[in-house]
Amino acid sequence: MPANTLDLVTELTLRRATPADLQGVLTLLARTAGWLNGLGVRQWPAGGFPAERIEPLIREGVMYVLDDGEGDAVPAATIAVDDHADAEFWTPADRPGDALYVHKLAVSRTYSGRGLGEALLDWATLRAAAHDRPYLRLDCAKDNPRLQAYYRRAGFRHVRTVDLPHRASGALFERDAYAAFPAAASRRRTPMVPAPRSAHAAQSLRVLDITAHNQLIEC
Repeated sequence: MPANTLDLVTELTLRRATPADLQGVLTLLARTAGWLNGLGVRQWPAGGFPAERIEPLIREGVMYVLDDGEGDAVPAATIAVDDHADAEFWTPADRPGDALYVHKLAVSRTYSGRGLGEALLDWATLRAAAHDRPYLRLDCAKDNPRLQAYYRRAGFRHVRTVDLPHRASGALFERDAYAAFPAAASRRRTPMVPAPRSAHAAQSLRVLDITAHNQLIEC
């Protein structure tokens, strides 16, 4: 299976999730949701998502996992990228078909601070450009300025905030895919990812090559 390789002390691989990954994905999302809620951020339900919310993403082939290929129960990270624009947030005036949309981006706390989220967003942006979508879009919690600042630092602009009483999310962001990757999949981009602090680490920085396997970007 085509994969993007993250060169850390343990090699990680980005791949499409399979039905066998469902429980691990649910566990990672539940842990991330619990951590967010512990910070007072109501981005996701405190207990995570039911299987029926995640199974369709895996079945449609739009959920990806980053793991070491050793059968670990919980992946290092997850991301879903599809063309499903949330109709409560994105209106016809936004031209929903002009974008791909990020959902369920989560990084295990074990790997936090190592740039995995930023690298996955770069990969998703390159995927949007390769599919002739001018934008990569996402929505996040209305009351989480820290997360919103994170997306701004990652090159996203705030489109607007939709304040619906029954939705914790509603801060809408988009990133210009063509500006980020003007040559789409033909351009090589390798964000630097800090390695774990270890006496055995051979170098201070490791590299995630998000363009090493164009098939995963383009298919």
